Amino acid sequence: MENQKQQNYGTALYSIITVFFFWGFVAASNGIFIPFCKSHFNLTQFESQLIDFTFYGGYFIGSLILYFASQASKVDILNKIGYKKGIILGLIVSAGGALLMVPAVHSGSFFFILIAFFVIAIGFSLQQTAAQPFVVALGAPESGTHRLNLAGGVNNFGGLMGPVIVSLVLFGSASDAVAKTVEISSITTLYYALSGLFLLVAGFYAMTKLPEVTSKETMEASPKSNGPLLVIILGFLMVLAAKPLASLTNLPEANFVYSSLAIIIGALIFVLLKKKENGNQWGAMQYPQLIMGMIAIFTYVGVEVTIQSNLGALLHLKEFGGFPESAIKPYIALYWGSMMIGRWTGAVSAFDLSKVTKNILTVIVPFVAFGVILLVNHFTGTDVGNLYIYGLCVAVLIVGFFLGQEKPAKTLAIFATLGVICMLVGLMTTGEVATLAFISGGLCCSIMWPSIFALSITGLGKYTSQGSSFLIMMILGGAILPPVQGQLADTHGIHDSYIIPLFGFVYLIFFAWKVSSVLKRQGIDVEHIEAEGGH
Repeated sequence: MENQKQQNYGTALYSIITVFFFWGFVAASNGIFIPFCKSHFNLTQFESQLIDFTFYGGYFIGSLILYFASQASKVDILNKIGYKKGIILGLIVSAGGALLMVPAVHSGSFFFILIAFFVIAIGFSLQQTAAQPFVVALGAPESGTHRLNLAGGVNNFGGLMGPVIVSLVLFGSASDAVAKTVEISSITTLYYALSGLFLLVAGFYAMTKLPEVTSKETMEASPKSNGPLLVIILGFLMVLAAKPLASLTNLPEANFVYSSLAIIIGALIFVLLKKKENGNQWGAMQYPQLIMGMIAIFTYVGVEVTIQSNLGALLHLKEFGGFPESAIKPYIALYWGSMMIGRWTGAVSAFDLSKVTKNILTVIVPFVAFGVILLVNHFTGTDVGNLYIYGLCVAVLIVGFFLGQEKPAKTLAIFATLGVICMLVGLMTTGEVATLAFISGGLCCSIMWPSIFALSITGLGKYTSQGSSFLIMMILGGAILPPVQGQLADTHGIHDSYIIPLFGFVYLIFFAWKVSSVLKRQGIDVEHIEAEGGH
């Protein structure tokens, strides 16, 4: 009977890991879809970045709906319906969004396509909120971290495969890409398949007996935190309203796009600086490490997304190779593959290994992951000879891991500093050197989520769960920074617009330094904080 139970859990785990794959797959494929849509619909760079705005905005809105519904009912909504049902509902919503993409594509309406992306992301938001505790529950508690790392590794592999497969669907192999007449309708087959897979997994979960996963944590009310969240929603909507407001006021569209960023960051800085007489009214937001961490997660996700989302337009420049949309696949795949390299390497420390074995694997695993990236591109008809030099960047990543010593603040500071260096090199050069320097930003971002998360929720006590939900909302950065960079690109050029991720990395250096001093003042030993599971 116990063996049967373990077998069921194993099957459930493998099926949900396939869903992790498609989260990464869809998110990363935007790097191909964005420049394609820009050309197909004759969009500005800002308008093309609305794909990221709606996709990551869906995560933000989904998280907000759950949060406000739970606050209003004083019951954790997801906990009440059960994580299993939450995953099934999320899969059905995403399947509906994938099916919606078919008429959206055939309609020729870019706005309709954005709506479909938004619906898919709403479903993803629900899935991700429920899936992580569910993965931990599918087996022994002590090996829960290992299962999350396995799921995260598969998510990263999906990120590698997304750009490759979407590029093949749109343009064919490298040998026939130039000659092929590309129609956007060719993408519909992919979304039919995605919808079918989501429904298949949902059906499997509905019919399989799985453990009841619930949380015993109580809902902590924090009415004063609702105000800043409402202001952040206003900042989010400002991006959508930028064009109508510009027409109405005769002011430049850029004013409203940049205002959205100022409103969001301003709301969080206001909370950080405000004296809080009644801390319980603010909940998790009474802790400065949490507010600074919310800005850090916002910045990190925004930087991670915007580097690759604007990369297609950069590579189209003559001084960067003049690549058509059909030829950028290996670079987008290498960027998301860089995330995989870093996270696979970070996963080594999750296992109970001797120090010598761990050190050996920390050197070997990144190059194995790099080899996987080269093989995937090679087997899909791409000449990868010009990517070999990227192995030097991988070697720098390994050195960064050893210097970080598995300490979140130190690791974050090192990789944020490397990120600043990469962006500066990219801004001051052109061609292959600049391209690989910008792509190296993916290596720098790869380890940031667990480090930022751990530093931000340390010391929150009974507000840890609430603080975690606030941090997850800050995936919003992926919706805001790409349009901001796109707007800057329209006015100052796509190359110079990469100053946006540069500023992002600078803030992350500041956060690593400042949060350490804040935690020390609270009597917390920063040197012994353990990193949380990856995003």
